[in-house]
Amino acid sequence: MNLRSTLDFLLHDWLKAEALTQRQRFAEHSRETFDAVMDTCERIARDKYAPFNRLVDTEEPRTEQEPDGSLRVVLPKATHEARAAYAESGMLAAAQDYEHGGMQLPYLVEAAANAFFGKASISIGSNLLTVGNANLLMAHGTPAQQQVFAANEFSGRWAGTMCLSEPQAGSSLSDIATRAVLEDAADPLGPRYRLRGNKMWISAGEHELTENIVHLVLAKIPGADGKLVPGVKGISLFIVPKKLVDTEGRLTGVRNDVALAGLNHKLGWRGTTNTLLNFGEGRFPVDGQAGAVGYLVGEPGQGLRCMFHMMNEARIAIGMAATMLGLAGYEASLDYAKTRTQGRPVGASGKDASQPPVRLIEHADIKRMLMAQKAYCEGALALLMYCARLVDEQHTGDAAQADEARLLLEVLTPVAKSWPSENCLEANSLAIQIHGGYGYTRDFPVEQYWRDNRLNMIHEGTHGIQAMDLLGRKVLMEGGRGLQLLAGRINTTIERAGHSAVLAGHANALAGALARVGAATKAAWASGNPTEALANAVPYMQAFGQVVIAWMWLELSLAADASENAAVRQGVAPATNYFFHYELPKIDAWLRVVESRDMTCAAAPEEAF
Repeated sequence: MNLRSTLDFLLHDWLKAEALTQRQRFAEHSRETFDAVMDTCERIARDKYAPFNRLVDTEEPRTEQEPDGSLRVVLPKATHEARAAYAESGMLAAAQDYEHGGMQLPYLVEAAANAFFGKASISIGSNLLTVGNANLLMAHGTPAQQQVFAANEFSGRWAGTMCLSEPQAGSSLSDIATRAVLEDAADPLGPRYRLRGNKMWISAGEHELTENIVHLVLAKIPGADGKLVPGVKGISLFIVPKKLVDTEGRLTGVRNDVALAGLNHKLGWRGTTNTLLNFGEGRFPVDGQAGAVGYLVGEPGQGLRCMFHMMNEARIAIGMAATMLGLAGYEASLDYAKTRTQGRPVGASGKDASQPPVRLIEHADIKRMLMAQKAYCEGALALLMYCARLVDEQHTGDAAQADEARLLLEVLTPVAKSWPSENCLEANSLAIQIHGGYGYTRDFPVEQYWRDNRLNMIHEGTHGIQAMDLLGRKVLMEGGRGLQLLAGRINTTIERAGHSAVLAGHANALAGALARVGAATKAAWASGNPTEALANAVPYMQAFGQVVIAWMWLELSLAADASENAAVRQGVAPATNYFFHYELPKIDAWLRVVESRDMTCAAAPEEAF
């Protein structure tokens, strides 16, 4: 199946998207309006994104020096046109209220529609930070901040970023050193501060795609003694616009003291600028003073809590980006395997060189690699669509539904980010393998898909960070209630599948794997020592993710059995069999070191390396 057919199956045969129209928020929608959104996004992605994916990879962002000594970023014309088409589609505000210019679209449909852009060109299609930035302000900003900053981001007039990391701190946010000093507590746009510091790895941190850029910046407010509070408790969040604006959202003509220090030249995602920004170095003094003007969001010291609203959205979005890149590689290698002839099949008497060569897809090992790609990528897509459905439950369900959705999202978010970014990268590697020597040349797109996807294992928190979050916090929170809820839903699927003669064996295998994860969770924390418990957090997360994806495939098998689409039934069954036969058994080795609290790696002396 192509992407559209797969998404239609997930949306309608499995997740019953149309049932959401029974809720008041989505009452004006129908299957027809959902299909229209999908049609529009598929068309824009096909016309404005896909044809230029290689162009933005080879014509990387570059800088030119302005007369005032500042740097401006130059991007291809195609990038400007693609961004404009996306903004005109209204997708930046798709999930927002009608009164805010939105469509009140279910997030489930929004996520599915945005998948087309990730597959067509992830480098161009990186509007996720603008939407996440504006969504954060809708949740934590003042009415003035929402009206001035969020509204202009949703309209496409301005873009947004998030500025967390610093050159000396990396992922360790407790070590950030950017300072914010109060200047005017009564500013109508929020308490106004002056910021000084440096931020690194800022995606879309500088460009001319929009008339302004809204930076969300983490910084620390000095205490009465002038010193910064150590750790994360002292971190606050600030709106720092590239250009200053008035209370009506009009540009004042004053450039804020935010300067581009340089571009990071990355392995992949080359079409998106990635920047080092200097805040408050005095390049563009405001009112004759150095210091970037910023407006406090939320309460002082609550910056990280506010920022997690955006970070969690970004983590799921990165999982989707990884999945779409994996699917792009899968489709490319499938097409290649169907048309490239090479070698001869092994018969009862060996290979017959007198026979003509066969297509690659006729070889068993090629089928294995293709099936692995399909199982990884379509399984990951199912998980991400399931998470999107939980977002709608959280915001439009009754109190009990919303609470369950919140907890399930807490547990699943680390997996939704990390499992696709690891396994869909492996899918891209297999796509290169199927192409053989051609796979690592630029004559074919699969090498670019691999390079683009390699970044996603690091984007928005590495595997190690996500694994520590999962085993160290998420499965323990609220007395383990989130893990119990997830196990309950998986067991419901197991019970349903157990009544099927075809699926009963898989149901039993999943039940055993789920019990094994539960036992490993208890064993990891049996000593109560976090050092021991978390020493093998990554193997734990790998096994946990494997069980979740197996659950997804069992769910899809049940949905496919009830589907009238023959192509769906034909594709789901082999992929489910593959995952249960080849992938789920891998959890044994991963969980063995978790259960025994093996300290081989953690206790290894530096001299061992």
